[in-house]
Amino acid sequence: MDPLDLATLPPSAAQKPRLDYPESDGKPVGETDPHIAAILYLRQALQYVFRRAENTYAAANLLVYYEEGNPDARFAPDAFVVKGVPKHDRRTYKLWEERVPPCAVIEVTSRSSRLEDKGNKKTVCEMLGVREYYLFDPLSEYLKPRFQGHELVGGAYQPMPLLPDGTLRSRELSLVLCPEGPLLRVVDPETGVFVPTLDEAIALERQATARAEAETKRAKAEGQRAESEGQRASRAEAEAARLREEVERLRRGNP
Repeated sequence: MDPLDLATLPPSAAQKPRLDYPESDGKPVGETDPHIAAILYLRQALQYVFRRAENTYAAANLLVYYEEGNPDARFAPDAFVVKGVPKHDRRTYKLWEERVPPCAVIEVTSRSSRLEDKGNKKTVCEMLGVREYYLFDPLSEYLKPRFQGHELVGGAYQPMPLLPDGTLRSRELSLVLCPEGPLLRVVDPETGVFVPTLDEAIALERQATARAEAETKRAKAEGQRAESEGQRASRAEAEAARLREEVERLRRGNP
């Protein structure tokens, strides 16, 4: 019996070649320093806000694959949040494995990326059921106003009205997002103030350390002063006792 020619047999499911889902699309994190800074801040701030939420995942510039068997069906949100999935590091986000799409996507946009950000990415997110889609133009290159949000209503995106101060309140994230300079700031719901940047956090830590050291020095100085005053009081009391004894001796006529 002639041996089987395996090359002529249709591959079974187990024999199908494993598709490669790259971890990088070859594009930089951001086009300019302000874009990179805005993206990295959003990642850090969102991860901080949701640090105690075990089933909320925040990431930035991670490839999202949304069609199994088609490595070209992908996009890389500048920042996004997913609710209902475990919190752990991922190399890529495959929708057919996670089974939950992002609830919010934020794109740090520019004049050169506007067609993709306002077109293909937005359309894909709408199709996937991403409930909130944000655009932020850190350099005010083309977007007016430079911060805009869209909310999924009836399967289609509708503009979100800006608050009078130019901020937007995210229903999905229960957060206020506020443009400030080249950054889209995240308001900490626990404190009501902006989540600090890394530089700001370091400065705050240094200030807290300096205040603690100053308080330690002040307490030590007060302790030393109190100790010195106690010593003076003891000496004065001893001198008063000696004088009382001397006076008593003189009264008794004992020189």
